[in-house]
Amino acid sequence: MIEYAIPVTDGTANVPLPPGLRHGHQGKAGFDPDRVEVALDLVAAEIAEGRLSGAVVAVTRAGAVGAYRAMGWAQYHPASNRRAMALDTLFDLASLTKVMATLPCVLRLIDQEAIRLEDRVKTYFPAFTGNRKDDVLIQHLLTHTAGLAPWLALEQVPGSRAELIDHICRAPLNETPGTKVVYSDLSFILLGELVTKLTGKPLDQYAREAVFAPLGLPDAGFNPVPDLKHRCAATELREYLGRHQVGEVHDERATRFGGVAGHAGLFATAAEVAAYGQMWLRDGAPDAAEAGPHLPPRVLTQKTVAAAIRDLTPGLTDGRGLGWMLLRPGAEAMSCGSLFTPGAFGHTGFTGTSLWVDPARQLVVTLLTNNVHFGRSDVAIRLRSRFHNAVAAALC
Repeated sequence: MIEYAIPVTDGTANVPLPPGLRHGHQGKAGFDPDRVEVALDLVAAEIAEGRLSGAVVAVTRAGAVGAYRAMGWAQYHPASNRRAMALDTLFDLASLTKVMATLPCVLRLIDQEAIRLEDRVKTYFPAFTGNRKDDVLIQHLLTHTAGLAPWLALEQVPGSRAELIDHICRAPLNETPGTKVVYSDLSFILLGELVTKLTGKPLDQYAREAVFAPLGLPDAGFNPVPDLKHRCAATELREYLGRHQVGEVHDERATRFGGVAGHAGLFATAAEVAAYGQMWLRDGAPDAAEAGPHLPPRVLTQKTVAAAIRDLTPGLTDGRGLGWMLLRPGAEAMSCGSLFTPGAFGHTGFTGTSLWVDPARQLVVTLLTNNVHFGRSDVAIRLRSRFHNAVAAALC
């Protein structure tokens, strides 16, 4: 480990972990300790050289922790509010919301036969019709092949939540459904509203009850209460607020939805993100070792998990499952680098967050940064692939 003049807290031993994760000797967990440090040094160097404010890293294999470290600052500006990054820092996960909150909620409804992938979107949103929209299926929304625009300036649209959804439904398609992968926040905003339509509960409430509580993730949720804000990583300086945002959603469209939207708004710790990734390696099951004799119900069924991480966009440019990015053989410029196994799946978030799962290696890699605290840059984008390559190289 290279010594840097930044705050560093290691959590590979003697700190609480969520269900599904356990402390373990790096060698027994299948990691070369020296090479793990090489990966962590890549992150620390970005912080020490002033390009990144801070980060928390959690790397696990079959649930055993190979690396768990907080580095740098949760808040750097202004100097009067400077705070070191901690292992339990809460991050605005941005688009990880799509796969950590909205996706499992929708998949649970599929498991319960409340909805089918083949259902037409107009069945649930009658205004979603015309201009080829009659052919858009729920699966198209989940695979970003609906033909919707990447986003709309909803922060500039007046009206209620229902009127915002109506505005999305009436927007024209940019592509023929099923012919092109175009990453779209709008698809997941609709999916988040679909959860509410089918359950009668807001997305944040249903996600807490159906996903986070069964997994033992008490901090994961939307709109952190004021008492938690001192644990939140700061994001961007907002001129209109006259300060950096802390503990409030960074995404402008999610702000327009009151901080609860299907595409962004979720906050969680790095350990919670890693535990969620581990659930996918357990085929949707809670952690049996932690649950005792009375297991909580499965979050997802094994068949639904398998369907979600199957390549559903063959012949199209990007590999997509349900919600997840998929690593195809020979894929280029993926955020997981070039050394993960084909079939790995993951996602990123605009604030500087990412989660990647490599089932063939039982590997879960969580890299959470508050990249936007120093302004919008490509630092996290450049770091991700290098970091994931170094983690893959550390496997024994």
